[in-house]
Amino acid sequence: MRYLIWFFRIVLFTLLLGFAVRNIEPVTLRYYFGYEWQAPLILIVLLFFTLGVAIGVMPYFGEIFRQKRDIGTHKRKSPLADE
Repeated sequence: MRYLIWFFRIVLFTLLLGFAVRNIEPVTLRYYFGYEWQAPLILIVLLFFTLGVAIGVMPYFGEIFRQKRDIGTHKRKSPLADE
């Protein structure tokens, strides 16, 4: 099973690398008020993918910190913690 997972990782990496190599043409992003930004397509795709992942993961950080705080509170209140 471990070899199958590594095989899929290598295939995925190869496909993404091929996508990156084939899409190096500069593209222009046009913003409001006449602002423009030129960059290679793969850079723009990677940037927005990374921003999407970061924005998607942010709500879970609050939940994780709240759970850690609750676990610490319960450990301090637990009668087994004295032993």
